[in-house]
Amino acid sequence: MVLPVPVTASPPALSAGACWLAYSTATPIAVVHAWIRHGVAEVRVPESWAVAEADLVESLHALPLLARARREGPVLIHPESQRAWWLVPASAGHHLADLRRVNVRECGATLLCPAPASYGRGRLWLENPDGSGRLTDPVALGAALSGRLRLPARSAAEGSRA
Repeated sequence: MVLPVPVTASPPALSAGACWLAYSTATPIAVVHAWIRHGVAEVRVPESWAVAEADLVESLHALPLLARARREGPVLIHPESQRAWWLVPASAGHHLADLRRVNVRECGATLLCPAPASYGRGRLWLENPDGSGRLTDPVALGAALSGRLRLPARSAAEGSRA
């Protein structure tokens, strides 16, 4: 006797950013399964990018500066621990080495994260991976976190639109 196999809901469609993030690892299927089952996955940092861990408040001040300069990339935050993790090029370590409060995690380190545009275990993407492979410019990130990168003053016309 053959028992019918129950029909289950199909897995959610993955965004381009989720596909890029999962497939940048050596175990993309395991990452996707963890997102579905647990809401988060331990993503092992690949050779192609690194993670710059920084203070959340400083990162919140840096993001608009980087966005205005079009130098921002994906950033994951965990408000409870006051931490932010910026996805940066693998070579970012030497650009950020003189910033004592920034810890660069390189190939082999793990990052506990939800799928892009999702929330899990108190973590969420402030800026989602978009599938293009775009990463945060480490020179601009260092300047923004150190206070060397500033937004230009608003003109009177810009101020009236706000």
